[in-house]
Amino acid sequence: MAKSSIKLRAKVKNGVTTVKALMSHPMETGQRKNKKTGEKIPEHFIQEVVGTYNGKVVITTSWSGGVSKDPYLSFSFKGGANGETVTVSWSDNKGGSDTKDVKIKGKK
Repeated sequence: MAKSSIKLRAKVKNGVTTVKALMSHPMETGQRKNKKTGEKIPEHFIQEVVGTYNGKVVITTSWSGGVSKDPYLSFSFKGGANGETVTVSWSDNKGGSDTKDVKIKGKK
């Protein structure tokens, strides 16, 4: 199985779950040039990130080339309990995608 491009953590404290995701992605704007050839590097960026908990979407983001390489996303939602699962998925403008699940840690 291929290594995931997403590093993911989820922690619950006082009834609020905080999710932290680090996504490995080049996030090219299409404006930079290759230093050797002078050609523009084609745009390649994450377009959408979706976070779900218990099958319900808790966050959806729409990104563009203006987001930096290897983006970090943190979000919180009410609910969650130790051992339950949170999922983060992304899709990019070239048809690439990745999904990662993580068990929530901590006390409600």
